[in-house]
Amino acid sequence: MSGLTKRYPRGVQALDGVSFSVRRGEIFGLLGPNGAGKSTTVRILATLTRADRGRALVAGGDVSADPATVRRRIGYVAQVSGVDKYGTARENLYLQTRMHRVPARAIRERVDRLLEWVGLTGAADRLVHTYSGGMKRRLDLAMGLVHEPEVLFLDEPTTGLDPETRTALWQDLLRLRSEQGLTVLLTTHYLEEADHLCDRLAIVDRGRVVVEGTPAALKAEIQGDTVTLDVEGPTDNAVEALRDVDGVLETLPNGTSVLARAAHGATAVPVLVTALERAGVAVKAVTVSRPSLDDVYLHHTGRRYSASGATPNGTGPGGAMADGAASGGDDRHAPARER
Repeated sequence: MSGLTKRYPRGVQALDGVSFSVRRGEIFGLLGPNGAGKSTTVRILATLTRADRGRALVAGGDVSADPATVRRRIGYVAQVSGVDKYGTARENLYLQTRMHRVPARAIRERVDRLLEWVGLTGAADRLVHTYSGGMKRRLDLAMGLVHEPEVLFLDEPTTGLDPETRTALWQDLLRLRSEQGLTVLLTTHYLEEADHLCDRLAIVDRGRVVVEGTPAALKAEIQGDTVTLDVEGPTDNAVEALRDVDGVLETLPNGTSVLARAAHGATAVPVLVTALERAGVAVKAVTVSRPSLDDVYLHHTGRRYSASGATPNGTGPGGAMADGAASGGDDRHAPARER
């Protein structure tokens, strides 16, 4: 995809020239806070909304010129479940096979196989409203796979799940990639999820892709260790005091803390603390860490990562509304029903 731009009513700029590529058979992540443009990007790629400008090819089809072809080749799992909670899992899957025109002779075997694959065979004939959040999410995943798509879009697939259930779903997605060679594009605001799951990822901020690569390569670009110094009073003096210290590569304010990038964090700590004390800045606590995706985000945006991405007026960064809110759409009526 290249140069995708999308502006919603009231001047909300959701996407501002988004470009990236996804390789066949990989798990690719769009990582960013709420309101960054992740969901809007996926909705465009899934043919659920149109870009104002730019071009995107998905599974060999142009999302604008040939959306019907794209829909036949993709699965889409929205943030909000689209299943009928007053039906059983089996009934939901049978309905989905009919909507996708799965050959009648293949329906029963495919439904049974998917139920087993997502671990719902024993609960297949229970009403969905009796399911836990994790069970519902696994059913959503099966619904997106019922027509054997080439590409699967997952919009915030683990939001609201407890850590144990989230980890189990991660394993399901890794099995999808390894056993079926499925191409997966997921959005997430969880740093750990992006780091653990994604072969490659793009960090999205304020409607733009700020950097793209493997998690390991992105972290490797951040030289040295991060030394976080919690200080008393304004951080401006602290940043200035550390700016010319030998071995310090970068200093940034972060709330009541100062972040210093140092070639060797442990040996730099006493030097940094001494420099601050000489400048009259009291240090309350110090931590040293290796580069993380949080540091990558900070390096490229100048801000520490916050999953909410919200400002006090309730909008996202730069005034953009949270993904999905600006469009006025409700994903509950959109998942994989018109492929």
